[in-house]
Amino acid sequence: MVDRRTGDVADDAMTEDRIIMAIGRIERALARIESSGGNRTHFPDSSDLAQRHEALRAETRRAIGEIDDLLDGLN
Repeated sequence: MVDRRTGDVADDAMTEDRIIMAIGRIERALARIESSGGNRTHFPDSSDLAQRHEALRAETRRAIGEIDDLLDGLN
């Protein structure tokens, strides 16, 4: 695969490894998010919920950005 910006030839195996590693990081982040909320026995107050929601949004944006960077590297 050739990077249109630099003209470099991408190593498919290396690119695949980077994608697998990124997906692994996303899965671990999701597991942390799920485990942090799954052990509560009461409903959080609205400010706590808003903070958790914003943290989730930020983590999701970061993960999608990493995926976009990886996909840009494939083109």
